[in-house]
Amino acid sequence: MSSLDHLAFSEGLAYIVMEIGIRVELKVRQSISPPRASSPWDGRSPVNVPYVTIIEILTNMKIELSAIAVDYLVKDYDAALDLELDSMEKFVLQCLAFYQKEIALYTASKFNAEFSWFDLDGDIDPLFKEYWCKRLHPKNVCEKVYRQPPLRDSLRKGKLKKLDFSLTKQKAALLQAADSIGKKIQYHCPGFLPNRRQHRMAGLTAIEIAQKVARVWRSLQTEWKHSSKGGSKHGKKARRKEKLHLPSHSHNRGGAGCSTSSFLEPTISYSAVDDSPYGRPTMPWNGVYSVAVKWRQISEPCDAVVWVNKLSEEYNSGFGSLTPLITGQAKIVRYFPNSQRTLNVAKTVINDTKYVRDKKDNIINLRENGKLQEIMNAESCSDLYRAVGEDFWLPTWSNSMAIEGKRLEGTRISLAKTDQTGYDFAIKTSCTPSRWDDFEIEMTSAWEALCNAYCGENYGSTDFDVLEKVREAILRMTYYW
Repeated sequence: MSSLDHLAFSEGLAYIVMEIGIRVELKVRQSISPPRASSPWDGRSPVNVPYVTIIEILTNMKIELSAIAVDYLVKDYDAALDLELDSMEKFVLQCLAFYQKEIALYTASKFNAEFSWFDLDGDIDPLFKEYWCKRLHPKNVCEKVYRQPPLRDSLRKGKLKKLDFSLTKQKAALLQAADSIGKKIQYHCPGFLPNRRQHRMAGLTAIEIAQKVARVWRSLQTEWKHSSKGGSKHGKKARRKEKLHLPSHSHNRGGAGCSTSSFLEPTISYSAVDDSPYGRPTMPWNGVYSVAVKWRQISEPCDAVVWVNKLSEEYNSGFGSLTPLITGQAKIVRYFPNSQRTLNVAKTVINDTKYVRDKKDNIINLRENGKLQEIMNAESCSDLYRAVGEDFWLPTWSNSMAIEGKRLEGTRISLAKTDQTGYDFAIKTSCTPSRWDDFEIEMTSAWEALCNAYCGENYGSTDFDVLEKVREAILRMTYYW
């Protein structure tokens, strides 16, 4: 693969990180100084620099909290838990202190482990993660979940490794490449302030993803070369038909108390003839994104960042994320600029479906009494609410590219009245097992399409049309994510 191809691919993966909206906030010891302008990186692809993997950098830099820092953290959390509970503010503080103390102790238990062994989703009990995300009272967690070992027990496991902060040419090259890629995640919008440290860590994330994916693609290319020797003149080998197996809703597929299967367990295969000239990727789509998720988990332990399909069985009733545009009379500085666009989308969907749903999910028919025309004329939240007459929500839709004719539920737009003059206008994403299954099929198909676009006869091509197909495949994958 040429340097140009590597660079295009790596920038495309940085595009994925940017579009996902991941804000990588990895806390690195500040004794690592930025590379000088005379860095040995000469414009080559970060995948093609003297090969030092990101994991090797992490091993040397040992991105971890010191024992002293964790000790202070635990003491602070204990002090918060001992506060006299006389207000709701203190109650919320105590709930957060409980969960963050447990996460700090979990991190301490990994002091001497490699970065790749840090597996918050696999190691932390699903019920704990459920309550942590929802900031619920930890009483139920205390009774049912095994607690993290005390700090002194973690420190007894062995002497802490000496940290290596020497900046070699290889590290400087990767850091320079990371800075170049990472700055692309910055949103140039009100409320999104730049942070060079976050940019660098986002760049390192993209490079690790690029290194892992490049390894998968090399493996696929090797398989294609072997299969093409005895195949047709076009080098393609006929493959057997495989039926579509939708993921079942069996409980605890990912272990005790977990609502779905492990990432390592294959759950999907596709119908019709597989015309790929080689086998399926050895790494699933969620293996790609789990790299970014892990870096984000490390970056800010106080944020609950978990895979929703790895939560407890309570997840089967649904779990959602909320992006507020307007809260009461307050315009949310980061998201309000999208409010008019969201209002227009809501009107378009209503015009198409002729109904919305109330707070109890009952259908509100809008075909009568000229309501549709009133909705089409609405120019504000108050106009739209007045036309519908009550709190409501509506789903947007996306078309499937994996299954022809299938429609997927996208995000939900909700509007609720808070007082005489205020409204809550928000975008919500409902995460239920059935919706996860639909999008897992879509993501698997998109990931295979990306691999097919670049591997086989196209591998190493510098043809613009080929690279354009790769870019479109990356954007397709990002869109469904």
